[in-house]
Amino acid sequence: MDQIQALQQALIADAAAAYPGHTIVHGEGAHTAKLMMIGEAPGGDEEKQGRPFVGKAGKNLSSFLEVVGLTREEIYITNVVKLRPTKESPKTKKLVNRPPSKQEIAFFLPYLQQEIQQIAPQWIVTLGNVPLRAVTEDAKANIGDYHGKALPLASGQTLFALYHPAAIIYNRDLTEVYQQDLQTLRQALYANGKASI
Repeated sequence: MDQIQALQQALIADAAAAYPGHTIVHGEGAHTAKLMMIGEAPGGDEEKQGRPFVGKAGKNLSSFLEVVGLTREEIYITNVVKLRPTKESPKTKKLVNRPPSKQEIAFFLPYLQQEIQQIAPQWIVTLGNVPLRAVTEDAKANIGDYHGKALPLASGQTLFALYHPAAIIYNRDLTEVYQQDLQTLRQALYANGKASI
């Protein structure tokens, strides 16, 4: 059992006590990946399949990977919160997604930090404010200020923040900005004519 698998086993035990009955969605991908993508939390499709970035999120991931010239197998994909945060819809009475709470983020943050330490990627790509704040450890960090720039972290890694793909669904004005940010990331990854990852 490698260190990521051991971390996942520890998380299952800890989360079973803190969040009984919830499905834990672990990160997946290359354990030696040079690029780690971090989302906010799994949604309904991810919860059903037990995998990050499937369903609608998987389509967004496929588009992202196509633009930057990578495959899913070459990167490591995870979320800050490893379970689906839900609330009851007042209209349908069914469970719907909600943003993760501060308590959920605080519970899962040490696991994310250990994932980052174990994978040791050169690049960390965050999707939206929740993972941006988790990686920078700045509760006031705002995606509007960070997006589209390669920023060195104290750990020696490079952070590249993107808007959450769902933001584009709700704000079509961000589509062009998001596409420009992806091109900027591609250029940064392929500096000097070859992939720097």
